[in-house]
Amino acid sequence: MAIIDITVIPIGTESPSVSTYVAGIQRVLEKYNDQINYELTPMNTIVEGELDVLLNVIKEMHEAPFQEGIQRVATNIRIDDRRDKKSTMKSKLESVRNKMQG
Repeated sequence: MAIIDITVIPIGTESPSVSTYVAGIQRVLEKYNDQINYELTPMNTIVEGELDVLLNVIKEMHEAPFQEGIQRVATNIRIDDRRDKKSTMKSKLESVRNKMQG
């Protein structure tokens, strides 16, 4: 299972606010509810699932602002693909919290 940190940046919007575009991207993620887990943060979205599925999700997320009339989009992606053991968003956070306690 892989975890990706993705930020989709629509360029050339009419306003400094991009929440409308973020909402459109979140609707893309909802289509994959049965295949991925995801979490919206104030600065990005974190998604976990099988890498092949995630790569398709990334493409759809990147395309979403174009569907709303944006002519330029910059997308930043960071992929954590650990194969020696199962790693999830939840397990990574639990590991850090456990180390903080003891």
